[in-house]
Amino acid sequence: MLNNYIELKLKKSKTRILKDGSYFAFIPGISGVWANTRNKKVAKEELREVLEEWILLKVRDKENIPGLPIKFDRRSAFKHA
Repeated sequence: MLNNYIELKLKKSKTRILKDGSYFAFIPGISGVWANTRNKKVAKEELREVLEEWILLKVRDKENIPGLPIKFDRRSAFKHA
């Protein structure tokens, strides 16, 4: 399920060539997930890594991930307080 989510989001990614000749890759609708490199292939690879890290942070913080149904037991957050 997670790999499918990542692949789906990467298929929706966009790449732009900036004035300095670098490639800017991003996923519309996911704020903060982007990569900027001198090579288009490397930009896509970095974008995957950034998306994976973004997902891990969302899971760690027990935040919802749009389009990825994950259930959290929010009661457990108060047991360690």
